[in-house]
Amino acid sequence: MAMSIQLIESTSLIQCQENSNLSVTMFNVLFTPSNHTLTFGFDGYSSISGNITLDVELMVYGYSAMKESLDPCKLRMAGLCPMNAGAIHLLGANIQVSEDVTKRIPEIAYSIPDLDALVRFHVNSTQTHQSVGCAEAYLSTGKTVYQVGVAWTLAIITGLGFLTSAATSLLGYTNAAAHMAWSSLSFLAFMQSQAMLGMSSVHMPPIAQSWTQNFQWSMGIIHRRFLGKICSWYQRATGGTPSDVLSRLSTVSVIAQKRSLEPVTETVWKRAMVDIPNTSQVVVRGIERVGFRASIESTNIFLTGYIVYFSLVALIILSVVLLRLASKLLAKSRYPCFCSTADWKSLNRGILFRLVLMGYPQMCVFCPWEWTRRDSASEVALASTMWLSMTFLLAWAAWKIILQARKSISIHDSPTCILYSDPAFLNRWGFLYVHFRASAYYFLVPLLLYYLIKGMIIGLVQSAPIVQISMLLVVEAIMLLGISIIRPYMDKGTNAYCISIAMINFINAVFMLIFAGVFKQPGLMTAIMGVAFFAYNAIFCLVLSILILTQTFDAMTSNNPDTRYQPIADDRASFFPGERKNISTELAALGAVARGDHEENEDLLVHNGDNTRTHEEANGSVSSGHSSERLDVLPPLHSFSPFQSSVALSVPLIPAAHQPKD
Repeated sequence: MAMSIQLIESTSLIQCQENSNLSVTMFNVLFTPSNHTLTFGFDGYSSISGNITLDVELMVYGYSAMKESLDPCKLRMAGLCPMNAGAIHLLGANIQVSEDVTKRIPEIAYSIPDLDALVRFHVNSTQTHQSVGCAEAYLSTGKTVYQVGVAWTLAIITGLGFLTSAATSLLGYTNAAAHMAWSSLSFLAFMQSQAMLGMSSVHMPPIAQSWTQNFQWSMGIIHRRFLGKICSWYQRATGGTPSDVLSRLSTVSVIAQKRSLEPVTETVWKRAMVDIPNTSQVVVRGIERVGFRASIESTNIFLTGYIVYFSLVALIILSVVLLRLASKLLAKSRYPCFCSTADWKSLNRGILFRLVLMGYPQMCVFCPWEWTRRDSASEVALASTMWLSMTFLLAWAAWKIILQARKSISIHDSPTCILYSDPAFLNRWGFLYVHFRASAYYFLVPLLLYYLIKGMIIGLVQSAPIVQISMLLVVEAIMLLGISIIRPYMDKGTNAYCISIAMINFINAVFMLIFAGVFKQPGLMTAIMGVAFFAYNAIFCLVLSILILTQTFDAMTSNNPDTRYQPIADDRASFFPGERKNISTELAALGAVARGDHEENEDLLVHNGDNTRTHEEANGSVSSGHSSERLDVLPPLHSFSPFQSSVALSVPLIPAAHQPKD
């Protein structure tokens, strides 16, 4: 982000006046304060004949830093003195800017990344003294907060969190694994929310726009040249017409939509949302803007996200297959693998369902968006099939969980018993409810609806930015209130973690509403709020990253990572196979009954009877029927079907180490 030379530059330009007699295809401007020189050049077409003057205005963070009136004849600008109708080619025109004007430009303008500044040119006829053309360009200092290294770092931290949670689950530390897995998943969801803000069609300050670009990888927006070739080939093969804007950058001017413009400019902007042949300029916003900044053609965005997601799924499935083969080989050797006892059928299904949940926010944005674009008939079919399949699978999973919880409540007066005693069910569906406290299992439905509605708002309402962000604000407010009031997660720390994320998401929605210009605030205020948006989001993201790294370090160095976390209050550990330490005998017995583990239950009954007799002998005041009365509260053994225990799950992708072999 640091550069030794101070400069302000621009390589794109857009019209800012209706019925303009001047159109520009290519534009470059460079201002270097060290030598007070403004250099610019452009190619374009003019229908103006005669002498002209140029009124140049430099706006920095909504502040008019410079106004100059220039006479092309005095400056000896070839092609502009006089101006003739037809093509214009102006290369390397230099203007000496006075030192007084240079001093009026704040020093901060050269050092802050993603400068919010523009230069506006009004072309005036010397005969009529009226404006016959207008053009403006956003400026840059060459510094930006959009860094590939930041994106890679965040991706590595997230992946490290998931891998560590799986490893701790392998070793049997279910409590630590549950917390680490949900922390990593929540961090991923937060980054997807940041990416969605960047995909909204709201005019954003440059620094806010660049910040959100760091998270687009979480939505599958990853540029690779071969992916672009595959997507373009597929579109042609299925009757679509690929966009070629990126290949025509030498002949077209592309503007990534930023902050709000003046009314006249806004009208031209709306008309320029697509490629305009007469002016050779393209204005992109929302999802198209994100794709352009990632060097992805607008017609390739959906298919790129689709391919990246399925590539990740294929990679994880391949890893699981290799793990299964390795466990079989080790099982035949002297060193049997603790994975050899896994119920691989339910385990594989559980992994697939987890991948569906992780990719659901992404597809809830891109699939509805593809319906509005219709890049090709085949892509629309892919989008529809993908969205319907994922929605159906998650809805079915939610329904199965609700039925199982109701069954547990009707039998045991608690949803915990059956939800956590069946390892096959926990393997397959536990990813949706283990992070909630047992009595708040139902919160999985609002969570899935939140992903669905939020994604569809971003994907379907691209043409109405104010409506889009207003709806998003309502959704974020409801989610924040729901989490704050119900507090559905497994402990206080997790609730605080998720409430803080929901709070930041709500504040971001408020800022986006301000960026949309609803309150008609001055440009300087919008620019300042853009810097504030970047600052508090960067700090919060850093805090979350440190928390995940701390959890990962503790898990790798601690002899017992579970001791870092308080036991979950719903006593779910009582129903995990093999989890008997620090658990009351009655709960352990109930867990054994719910699992259908007859031998363990009998051992517990004998152990409980011995303890009762010892207590009676010591005190002499307990009736002889007391022990049997306590055990009579357990349901009869014959009312349960035995389940084979293969894992002790928190939110694992792989089986725990301490399970008995089938």
